[in-house]
Amino acid sequence: MEPWIVLSLAAAAFQTLRFVLQKHLSMGALSAGGATLARFVYSAPFIVALTLAYLVLKGAAFPGHVPIFWAYATVGGLSQILATWCVVALFAQRNFAVGITLKKTEVIQTALVGLLVLGDRISAVGMGAILLGLVGVLVLSETPGFEGRGWRRLGNRAVGLGLASGAFFAISAVGYRGATLSVASDDPLLRAGLSLAIVTVMQAAALSLWLMWREPGQVARVIAARRTAVWIGLTGMAGSLCWFTAFTLENAAMVFAVGQVEVIFSLFASVLFFGERITSREGWGIALITISVIAVMAVR
Repeated sequence: MEPWIVLSLAAAAFQTLRFVLQKHLSMGALSAGGATLARFVYSAPFIVALTLAYLVLKGAAFPGHVPIFWAYATVGGLSQILATWCVVALFAQRNFAVGITLKKTEVIQTALVGLLVLGDRISAVGMGAILLGLVGVLVLSETPGFEGRGWRRLGNRAVGLGLASGAFFAISAVGYRGATLSVASDDPLLRAGLSLAIVTVMQAAALSLWLMWREPGQVARVIAARRTAVWIGLTGMAGSLCWFTAFTLENAAMVFAVGQVEVIFSLFASVLFFGERITSREGWGIALITISVIAVMAVR
């Protein structure tokens, strides 16, 4: 099995565990913003230390980079903050597995953005797969107490957060791949580690300042929740390092295709950790979106 496939599978597993911990904290101890900050602020020290240790062990100097690295890193980092915030907020609207599945529309959105921005052609089979995913979103968008039907369901908060998270994760993946490829090194782990360290430090600092301004006291709550939050940081670091390294070895679309196993992992997490039940309707929606994203990647 190729290394990037193993890394993608590991990244999906770590990411599922991290979202489990973030949902747990967002259900009482922290706001969506606080749970998002925990992911970055507790990852930064570990990834910086790990990267420096790797440089020392390899006897290597800091590699150079092209100027566009900072643009890729900034766009990717900001998009990941917004995407993570959307996912954590989504957990308050729907159960864990459904939230993760709506996030996975990132693959469908990547195909649509490629068509609109780059003029990438999509075959009839590919368009059919995209439409199948839209049907899955409509199925999953049935929120209790919401009176709308059909297309009007797309206007509810849960679907909006799910689609937004998918869009931001798609942008962040492209940004991170661009950043890692802008580092002047032949070592994929060094490129990934250095890029991740810089991005995570920027994310932790920027989001801390934002929360101190918009949600006074939330940073203190993140520190107080450190016994659980530190595990968010560790699993987040492990997952991101796997994603970043995979992005240096294969294009983001292929990495995301393998990463769809996160939907399956989330089903197990939903039942085992939260005692949630997947209804037959939600099961069909999850199945339709899963088939859709796999089909989209198969025809690209």
